[in-house]
Amino acid sequence: MTRALAGLLATLLAASFVIFAAVYAAPGDPAVFLAGGRDKLTPERLAAVREQYHLDEPLAVQYGRWLWDGLHLDLGRSFQYHDQVADLLGGRFPTTLALVGYATVLFVVLGVGAGILAAVRRGRWADSAVVGATTLAASVPSFVGGIALVAVFGVQLGWFPVTGGGEGIAGTIHHLTLPAVAMALGALALVSRVTRQAMVDASAADHVEVARASGLSEREIIRRHVLRNALGPIVTMCGLVTAGMLAGTVAIETVFGLSGIGSLLVGAINSHDFPVAQAVLLLMVICYIVVTTLVDLVQPLLDPRIKTARSAA
Repeated sequence: MTRALAGLLATLLAASFVIFAAVYAAPGDPAVFLAGGRDKLTPERLAAVREQYHLDEPLAVQYGRWLWDGLHLDLGRSFQYHDQVADLLGGRFPTTLALVGYATVLFVVLGVGAGILAAVRRGRWADSAVVGATTLAASVPSFVGGIALVAVFGVQLGWFPVTGGGEGIAGTIHHLTLPAVAMALGALALVSRVTRQAMVDASAADHVEVARASGLSEREIIRRHVLRNALGPIVTMCGLVTAGMLAGTVAIETVFGLSGIGSLLVGAINSHDFPVAQAVLLLMVICYIVVTTLVDLVQPLLDPRIKTARSAA
């Protein structure tokens, strides 16, 4: 446990430095933006702005200052909005979290269900239909699927709103249905394939053949022996896909006009709002690491063989 925690902290530290350095290596000078543009910009004014925002200090010193403030939940002030970055994230993160949660429910329920159906009906028309549909879904980029959903279900049919996050539980679900479906399509295809293969591998185990020979019903065999042994890779893939979905919100929130951290990141990059860009990227990395760590902790509970193997190692 101590080694895992140390590895987690080391990963976060390395990721934070890469994010800080990469943002400052991007084209454009933040001091020029803070000074109001290049028109009538004197060297004295530019130097004063650099000193005010500590941009004249070495990169290592700037990183150390930023890291120390971040540990105290001080993420700086936005160059563009002139508000605290923490307040901006707090106002927009719930929308992104609701979107990712909605999309996760969709791809887990539909993806795992489709994978189980394909595995149970392997070699039949249902298997071919699931494989064909998931192949098509995986080949369509999320933003292209989002545009198609807006054109059909938002504009032509008028069933769903095409912008905004809605208010209340019912309103939020109604507004986020199209973007959640657009995000879930590719993930659904991946999870269904992993589920199908995991079920096929688990059904070939010797104890499954013994269960069939003992007279257990096929439904009972699938539930108690096949699906249970296939949960490990299924849960792992679902966790990895969920962790990576925060990055996918950048395109989806832009297409659907949602005020989440994805659209906030796009605006921050376009306006050279470095504190906001750094905070959003760091939040995405933290969420990814936390989710993957939770998946790693859950694995031994689903499959005791993993715990035994780790203990032996």
